Amino acid sequence: MSRSRFDTVQDVPTSRKRKKSNRWLSVLFALLIILVSLGAVVYYKTFGPNTGSFKTGEYLYIYTGDNYQDLLSTLEREGFVKDIVSFNLLAKQANLPNHVKAGRYKIQHGENNYDLIRQLRSGKQAPVNIVINKVRTKQELAGIIGRNLEADSALFLEQISNPEYLSEFDLDSNTLLTAIIPDTYEFYWNTSADRAFRRLEIYKHKFWNADRLVKAAQKKLSPEKVSIIASIVEEETNNNEEKPLIASVYMNRVRYGMKLQADPTVKFAVGDFTLRRILDIHLNHDSPYNTYMYFGYPPGPICTPSKTSIDAVLNAPETKYLYFCAKEDFSGSHSFASSYKQHLDNASKYHKALNERGIK
Repeated sequence: MSRSRFDTVQDVPTSRKRKKSNRWLSVLFALLIILVSLGAVVYYKTFGPNTGSFKTGEYLYIYTGDNYQDLLSTLEREGFVKDIVSFNLLAKQANLPNHVKAGRYKIQHGENNYDLIRQLRSGKQAPVNIVINKVRTKQELAGIIGRNLEADSALFLEQISNPEYLSEFDLDSNTLLTAIIPDTYEFYWNTSADRAFRRLEIYKHKFWNADRLVKAAQKKLSPEKVSIIASIVEEETNNNEEKPLIASVYMNRVRYGMKLQADPTVKFAVGDFTLRRILDIHLNHDSPYNTYMYFGYPPGPICTPSKTSIDAVLNAPETKYLYFCAKEDFSGSHSFASSYKQHLDNASKYHKALNERGIK
C-alpha cells in the first residue's frame, strides 16, 4: 500500500526531534565526563599522596610562635608538600590556620593532604628520646637539652644556675647534678626549659623509692651523699663488680677520719678530665673538690653516677679496705688493701708499669 503525502511530511519533525535529543544527550554525557574527571582530580588532590622530597629529613619542626603562613612556607621550602595549593585549600576548610601547634612531626612518605592536616591540627607529635649518660658539668647538661629540644641551651643553663630556682628543688650549684639519673628520657620537642628540668626531677624522685631510701638511711647517708660517693665510684672504674668494694673504701675512710684522696675529684677540681697521672701541681690546687686537700666528701657529685654505681654504694659490703690501686696489668681491675704498707706495694707495681709504657 503506498504512503500518503501527509505521512511523509510528518516524518520530518520527528527526525529533527531525535537529532536534537541526541545532541543534548551528547552534551550531558560530556558534562558528566567533565564532572567525573573534576571529581577524580579533587578526590586525588584530597586523598592522593602529596608529601614530597623531604629536603631536610622526615621530621617537620613547627616552632613556638609560628603562624599558619610560617607553616606553609616551611612545608613548601623543605619539600614536605608537593602541591601547596591543594593543601592550602583543604587546610583552610579544616580551619588549620587557627590550630597551628608547635612540635616535631614525623611526615610519612605518600601521605595525603587530609591525613597530614589532621595530624598537624591534632598536635600529634613524634616524641624525642634523649639519652643522658655521664654528665660532669651543668654546661654539658644544658648542651644535651639544647641539641635535642626547642629549649635554648643558654636559657636552660641560666635557669639551672639560678639559686632561687634551684632552691625550689632543695638543690644548689653543687648538688645540682644529684637531680639527674642517667637514663633514656622521652620528651616532646617543644618542651620548655623549665618543664624539661622538672621532668628530670620527677624521675629522680621515682628512682629514689622506699627501698633505696631505707638502704641509704641504714648507712646514715642522704640520697645526695649517696650520689656524691657514687659519682666518685663511677669515675674510678667501669668494672661493676668492683664498684661496691670501692664504695666501701671511701665510706671507711670517712668513718676513720681519713681524707678520701680520690684522684677523680682532683681532675674535677682542676677541670681537666683527660689527666692520666695526678701530679703535685694538681694536688695543690685549692678547691673544696680536692679530696687530697680537704677532709670528707666533696660538696657535690663530680658526675651523674649511673644507677649501677648508686646501687653499689647502697649495697656496699662491710669491709676493712682503706686503699685500692689499679692493677699493673691494666685490666681495669684493682688491688685492695687494708694496710698502707700493702697499698704501697700495690702502687709501686702500678707506677712501674706506667713508667714502662711511657705514660705520664
